Amino acid sequence: MRSLKSADTNQSGSRLGILLAFPSSLVVFIIIMIPILLMFRYSFNHHDPVDIMREGFTLDNYIKFFSDAYYRGVFLDTLKIAAICTFLALVMGFPVAYFLAKTQTKHKSLLIILLVFPLMVGNVVRAAGWMVVLGNAGVANSILIWTGLIDQPIKLLYTPLAVVIGTTAVVLPYMILTLQSVLEGIDFTVEEAAQNLGANFFTTFFRIVLPIAAPGVAAGTMLVFILCMNAYATPVLLGGSGITMMAPSLYGQIAKASNWAFGSSLALILVIATMMMALFSSWMIHRRYVKTMAS
Repeated sequence: MRSLKSADTNQSGSRLGILLAFPSSLVVFIIIMIPILLMFRYSFNHHDPVDIMREGFTLDNYIKFFSDAYYRGVFLDTLKIAAICTFLALVMGFPVAYFLAKTQTKHKSLLIILLVFPLMVGNVVRAAGWMVVLGNAGVANSILIWTGLIDQPIKLLYTPLAVVIGTTAVVLPYMILTLQSVLEGIDFTVEEAAQNLGANFFTTFFRIVLPIAAPGVAAGTMLVFILCMNAYATPVLLGGSGITMMAPSLYGQIAKASNWAFGSSLALILVIATMMMALFSSWMIHRRYVKTMAS
């Protein structure tokens, strides 16, 4: 009888949760889907220099993207920058998240606040700070000259390297917070048991901790990759004319060239490609997780 009552309680609780979450989920769904559907429709229209856009159904916008080497290069550069920044955020963020998950210090809340603090500063302000650091007379060149590694300033600003550094700095807190929330749910006594049985730190990390944390890695990777693919302010301010990514490119088509049709096709291609790559990476990580848990 008690089990039946607890089952009924759980079912009623889940129904209540669904009912409470439905209105906000519906609003978010509408806010997201309406622009995507509009972009989908606009992407098949004709560009008109006078009226901006004429109703119709043409594949010219997509043909232009896939046949133009410039836009293919922009897409590949965006994909490459996003992959590099996601990898760097994962490599640098995992040790920090691991430390925060395991630490029992009373200053843990302060450390988390310091981690969240950069998120309170706009991307433009952070990018402006990196411009000061990476400029010809900036901090980075000054240190390199002072240490004798270089004789004269080297070009760091307005390069792909600057975009990678700035974008990684923006997305790193998101990766750390996502990983930390998952790592805190791990029973670290399993790690201690493996070390007691003779496993060293690296074996324990790669054979136990990392596979168990795979769902968090997948969630953090997906979130960060999406943010990197859609970055705008950082590539514009730090990349300049040295590199062009998809978000600034489609903005230029819509806001500057007034080519809403082609800009919509670029936006839709960016959305679809981002989701496909993010879902693929998540699927690969979860597949590895299932195999590891099964073995």
